[in-house]
Amino acid sequence: MTKMNHRRNKRVGAITAVVALALGAGLPAYADNGTDTEKLREAVTAESIMDHLKELQKAADNNNGNRAAGTAGYEATAEYIESELKDAGYDPQRQYFDYQQFIEHTDSELVQVSPTEKTYANGTDFTTMEYSGAGDVTAAVTAVDVNFTDPAASTSGCEAADFEGFTAGNIALIQRGTCTFGVKAQLAAEAGASAAIIFNQGNGDDRTGLLNGTLGEAVAIPTVGATYAVGQALAANPATTAHVKVDAEVKQSTTFNILADTAGRADRTVVVGAHLDSVAEGPGINDNGSGSAAILETAIQMAEQDKDGPRNRVRFAFWGAEESGLIGSTHYVSQLTKEEIKQHALNLNFDMVGSPNFVRFVYDGDGDAFGQVGPNGSAHIEHVFNDYFASQELASAPTAFSGRSDYAAFIENGIPAGGLFTGAEGVKTKEEAAVFGGTEGAAYDACYHQACDDIENLSTEALDQMSDAVAHATLTFAETTSAVNGTAKGGSNSGVADMKFKGHSALK
Repeated sequence: MTKMNHRRNKRVGAITAVVALALGAGLPAYADNGTDTEKLREAVTAESIMDHLKELQKAADNNNGNRAAGTAGYEATAEYIESELKDAGYDPQRQYFDYQQFIEHTDSELVQVSPTEKTYANGTDFTTMEYSGAGDVTAAVTAVDVNFTDPAASTSGCEAADFEGFTAGNIALIQRGTCTFGVKAQLAAEAGASAAIIFNQGNGDDRTGLLNGTLGEAVAIPTVGATYAVGQALAANPATTAHVKVDAEVKQSTTFNILADTAGRADRTVVVGAHLDSVAEGPGINDNGSGSAAILETAIQMAEQDKDGPRNRVRFAFWGAEESGLIGSTHYVSQLTKEEIKQHALNLNFDMVGSPNFVRFVYDGDGDAFGQVGPNGSAHIEHVFNDYFASQELASAPTAFSGRSDYAAFIENGIPAGGLFTGAEGVKTKEEAAVFGGTEGAAYDACYHQACDDIENLSTEALDQMSDAVAHATLTFAETTSAVNGTAKGGSNSGVADMKFKGHSALK
């Protein structure tokens, strides 16, 4: 998933309305025209998905430990996906696009030099923000409109006025909140800052830990993300000085999406998508090998069971450069004509469906939990997932349309969307642990965006349950006899267009 701002710090809200367990047991799950999805669900197994994931792990192992866009690991991953699709009878096509590739050459450094010296740990206390500029800076630290009082609401660094009186050459210490990371870093650069440290906001379980985000586009000054605790420490004394070092570059590159179509009505195209790339830090087996493998196996089994294809065209989409700011999916939608947008019935998005400490999250299409309403039809998609889980006596919980994944460009263009997510760096609550099991107070995925996101970093139980839901919803909408999409963009208050995250988001 994309980090925040465009790097996707996948943020999920606490359960506000857990879907209750079904009152009846063993209910069949039907598409709206009476099609029973059981045969497909039985064919899409966690074992087969794990076989795909082992191949993705090999692609990373053989290519510097990752499958990031623009790398040999991504190419190896793509070749495997294409081979499997071809064997199943598809004609996969690459959709190429240009983008700015961020390359970090050596580990960044963050040290508090005075009044006492403290070296912070890269990957634990701080990390380089994607699209950071390069630099080696030692200077005084100036806090920019920060707020440490509960609930730590912050507009820090969102307006040029926040930098009034800022001493050029100092390091800007900025708090997460309200606007994107890119806006904060760019305004700091324009104010003459020599570097920027953006620390987490501090007002929730998922807003205290390491801020691992993207700036969305190149910024001239070195910029790192940090924990809330690091921000507090650096702001504690106005005489603090710090050392920031980033060795990185941004270069123009080309990568691609992979698209594979079934037969069926093109005027009711169902896009079933998952991002194929990992972050540079690791193999990305849960994020998002899990979603990619789940839709791959669904595609294979659909072709096996129905040689003539479904009623509506299903386009299986494996997005590139999601971790660089949702670039592949955004490019895809940007190339659609107005007529083609109307022909897209909906988008199903699957980004992380095997988290070790999982919750069965469903995107809140109707906005009743988070107030961020998707385009017309999104509520129906949410209800299909919730009804399916209830039919299997499984609880589910809503997660917001936060803009951190590849549905963002679809809902911004009026195409209804929905999907599943099992959690990223957010922390499982007591209420969630009581309903879904797992460990209270621990991250849904403790290896999110790290080297340990490997083949061992999965819950096969989550893969099994979520892939069944993937297969059910895909076939449901592939065989639906009624239109799903509408024309309105919904009543979202989320500002999705402004919240693209790095591989998860550029988020605020």
